Amino acid sequence: MKYNYSTKGTCSSSIEFDLDGDIVRNVRFQGGCNGNLKAISALVEGMPAQQLKETLSGITCGFKSTSCSDQLARAVTAALEKEHA
Repeated sequence: MKYNYSTKGTCSSSIEFDLDGDIVRNVRFQGGCNGNLKAISALVEGMPAQQLKETLSGITCGFKSTSCSDQLARAVTAALEKEHA
């Protein structure tokens, strides 16, 4: 299923991704640091959602209390909650 998540507190404005069961696919960020976000997207392609959450949750960016990768973990968490409700 396709999801779109509006980020909070980051340079990127939104994240689009698919959940294929519990597997994360096709992550695309809008805005933000293009090269770094392409790298994150490539690294998490095909990753189990739970592993992504454990790996990326809590990462900060500079003085911010979150980051684009942390926002991706939050987006995946919200999507999983929606799918398992």
